[in-house]
Amino acid sequence: MYHQSASAVSPAAGSATGILDTRTADPKDALVFQRCNWCGTATYHRLLCPVCQGSDLRTERSEGVGTVRHSTVVHRNTPAARNVSLVEMAEGFVVRGRVMGHPIGIHSGDRVRLSTAKDPVRGEPVFQLLDEPYRAWS
Repeated sequence: MYHQSASAVSPAAGSATGILDTRTADPKDALVFQRCNWCGTATYHRLLCPVCQGSDLRTERSEGVGTVRHSTVVHRNTPAARNVSLVEMAEGFVVRGRVMGHPIGIHSGDRVRLSTAKDPVRGEPVFQLLDEPYRAWS
């Protein structure tokens, strides 16, 4: 385990410098995430790095392009069916959000782009399909 020396300058314990600093990007059109300064792991809305448990995280802005890893149709608490998807972003973190389109037409491996970083109703990111792949039976 690595321990900093007493002469090293570090922020005060408990300070929230760099944690979800949304002033760097407009939250309506950008998705912000954290990257660990120690191991380089990208995470979404965490206080500690899931790999090294480090708290030295810097906020970065995502390009907004990703791939659907899992999608499911939900009928609960909505008048119509909606989908909930896990999207792996190009930067390496996974985020839960909604993909616009017919709920059963969204499959694993579909490429998506961020449409809105925060849905006004649920507060989760909303994505749109980048290209409509040909599916013979849909």
